[in-house]
Amino acid sequence: MNRKICRRRFLGQASCAGLGFLTLKNSIINLQPLNAAAISNSSVYDNYNDYKAIVCILLAGGNDSFNMLVPTDTSRYNQYSAARSHLALPLSSLSSTQLQYNNVNINYAAHPSMTGVKDLFNSKRLSFLTNVGTLTHPNTTKAQIDLGNSPLGLFSHSDQIEQWQTGLPTERGAKGWAGRIGDLISDCNSNQNISMNISLSGSNIFQNGEETVEYAVDPYYGAVGLDGYDSNAMYLTEQIRTQAIDSLLGQTYQDIFEKTFVNVIKNAKDGFVQFDAAMQNAITFPQGAFPDSELAASLEMIARTISIRNNLGFKRQVFFVIVGGWDHHDGLLDNQQAMLGMVSDALFSFQESLKAKFGSSNQYNGVNVENNVLTMFISEFGRTLRPNLDGTDHAWGGNTMVMGGPNLIDGGKVFGAFPSMVLGNNNPLELDNSGRFIPTLSTDQYFGEVAQWFGVPSTDMALIFPNIGNFYNPLSTSHPIGFIK
Repeated sequence: MNRKICRRRFLGQASCAGLGFLTLKNSIINLQPLNAAAISNSSVYDNYNDYKAIVCILLAGGNDSFNMLVPTDTSRYNQYSAARSHLALPLSSLSSTQLQYNNVNINYAAHPSMTGVKDLFNSKRLSFLTNVGTLTHPNTTKAQIDLGNSPLGLFSHSDQIEQWQTGLPTERGAKGWAGRIGDLISDCNSNQNISMNISLSGSNIFQNGEETVEYAVDPYYGAVGLDGYDSNAMYLTEQIRTQAIDSLLGQTYQDIFEKTFVNVIKNAKDGFVQFDAAMQNAITFPQGAFPDSELAASLEMIARTISIRNNLGFKRQVFFVIVGGWDHHDGLLDNQQAMLGMVSDALFSFQESLKAKFGSSNQYNGVNVENNVLTMFISEFGRTLRPNLDGTDHAWGGNTMVMGGPNLIDGGKVFGAFPSMVLGNNNPLELDNSGRFIPTLSTDQYFGEVAQWFGVPSTDMALIFPNIGNFYNPLSTSHPIGFIK
């Protein structure tokens, strides 16, 4: 059946749609440690009988997250209000999203549009991490930054958005930490035609490894096949084109590049057929179960994909969604009112869909997957507390969210040290009197805890995050931060 081409489908076709698993080797990088670890772990992962999925949502552009999580106790709100000036949210508007946070004399509210997030927090299915950012060393000071001990390209969109995806704060690279995890543990999945890493947003760095690339699906249409190929073609021209592609794929090639290209296309075709057939049995949701937004459509497609995990032979999956438009140098208050509300509504619908069992038949095993799916947020940096006219500038540390079932997430908490919002020379975390904060939680700690839960062996953690030893001993029996139970 011909399907309407939309923007997302074009992105999928332009990226690695249907590629599943790519076996090209990068001759520049020494792969021996990672390959050796993957081989040694392959037999271990054969014994994994559980299912786990990561859903990573990138708020591209740099979310102004100090209006997403706001202190409401009197002294700290007054500091916030003084620093934010006309961009401060009125205290009266925050009453509808007051968080039931159980620390004495410390109170928070979510943005007034985030009623769904408030409900998730108060039901212990969501927590905040505060003042998170890329770091090279713990307890970083202004003096160390002056000496150059800071991540590469601070305040730069291109560098910071890359570092949140690669987990490499001191170098530029095209391999993401989810891609490296895929290289290491993908053998736990019996299906090698479709990648462990599924993107709802086309090509990305986050899911790209040495041997792993994303399998791109469309938020509205699901699997995306080869353009021009249709095994059930009705028209003569389509039949001829399909037969021509089959003929090209059926030939034997000696040239390594031609051979590799043909293998990739074969995987694309096979992966599409398998994924599309399985999706015919995916669970469906009634109209109105998810709100009308592209993020909600992506999360609904993820929920449907999770429902066919057994059909496709998946024990581990990583999903990736990009939500753009967060570079608010202007129009911050109006933009955030709409955008944060959209995110909150989509999150609440998604978590509610996971809370219910997918079904009691053997197809879905009657498993409540709410406690097997971790949703996390990334964004390249926080933003300045001080306004720049009607918006804010690029900064460093910021707040983020993690979401999951009550047996997965230590919910209803704010992890980390919320920074003092008194700006000036007496604030050791404040860089330049504009409200740029040195992070106190590193992305290594954040990502490391997610990877630890996902099943990356502690002995291999440094292969995924080379910098993690500066913040956390991977052999420790405790979590790097503690937001996972």
